[in-house]
Amino acid sequence: MKLQQAHIGLTDPKNPENVGAVMRAAGCYNADSVSYTGERYNRAKQRAKTLHTDTKNVVSRIPLTHIFSFEQSLPQGAIPVAIEFVEGATSLVDFIHPDHAFYIFGPEDKSMTKSVVNWCQHVIYIPTVGCMNLAATVNVVLYDRLAKLGAKEQGDQLIKKSRDTNNRLKLS
Repeated sequence: MKLQQAHIGLTDPKNPENVGAVMRAAGCYNADSVSYTGERYNRAKQRAKTLHTDTKNVVSRIPLTHIFSFEQSLPQGAIPVAIEFVEGATSLVDFIHPDHAFYIFGPEDKSMTKSVVNWCQHVIYIPTVGCMNLAATVNVVLYDRLAKLGAKEQGDQLIKKSRDTNNRLKLS
């Protein structure tokens, strides 16, 4: 059985809260890595000091790496997939996820470059009315991947392992 891997690339993110929420999503959906380009996040995180929205401290087990370019940092064997509102892109509804993917998300306030879009083997969009928040977009794409490729774990064992300490609810 082939090992499924999902890597996340963020294009010049500007908001530490969004990056923290992306890290939390990466942990929830068992992503293998998160990388980002640009300098805006580095400047903003110096002012913020912590990733307040990474409440599970996922950054301690999934690497968050600053990279120069996605092309130079493509995980070995991964297929690059751009997620962006681009005319001619494939709807996420119809998309078949590769087993080993490098999902590259556009920036929060502009589009990713045409060279990155052209370099990616797939370009997909989420059929929403208007743009979604970066972290919400990552959650939707990773959930769609999980729904279509199958979860690694399921059932009560996963629930017991995953829920917060204050949640012990059971169906009667």
